[in-house]
Amino acid sequence: MNKKIIHDALILTAFTLILGFILGAVYNITKGPIDAAEEKTAQTAYKAVFKDADSFKKHSFNKNKINKQLSKKGYDDVIEDIQEAKDKNGKVIGYVLTVTAKDGSQGSITFSVGIKNDGTLNGYSITASGETPGLGLKASENEFSNQFKNKKVDKLEVVKQKPSQDNEIQAITGATITSKAVSNGCNAAIETFKTNLKGGKA
Repeated sequence: MNKKIIHDALILTAFTLILGFILGAVYNITKGPIDAAEEKTAQTAYKAVFKDADSFKKHSFNKNKINKQLSKKGYDDVIEDIQEAKDKNGKVIGYVLTVTAKDGSQGSITFSVGIKNDGTLNGYSITASGETPGLGLKASENEFSNQFKNKKVDKLEVVKQKPSQDNEIQAITGATITSKAVSNGCNAAIETFKTNLKGGKA
């Protein structure tokens, strides 16, 4: 009886080791292409919100500190990454902040937001979203996203009617929650810029 238990245990151990080796090998094979695809998606988003930039360089920042600051000010959004947008001479002309808004109608929405040195919003580009096609996914379309371009405001506000002030964004019909999630994410980016990036504070 003891011999059978030992035999079965050895077989199970060997099987586990072999399976672990196979999974590790598959991970190593797929990691490179996955990382490359994610980097390509990110670079496309950076360029979409900062067409004047010649290159982008990762900006060093204290992620925990910045997101705690946002949380204290009532934001559920998280700043995932900050890139310095540089011209052909290597001069920083603004920043691209990648934000995850956690209050979308179907979950989180991740997007990049471009902000010039003077605080002007260039717009945003969504990189990941589980929003509903035909409704929340309209946040990726120009009709809605163009409203965010060339805005120089302290805070955006979503309205259902035609905007009467520069800080107002007209909600997507039937997708007010998504509209607010994107606007809140942009507000989190603006707040982070004002508090930590303007004047090279971070």
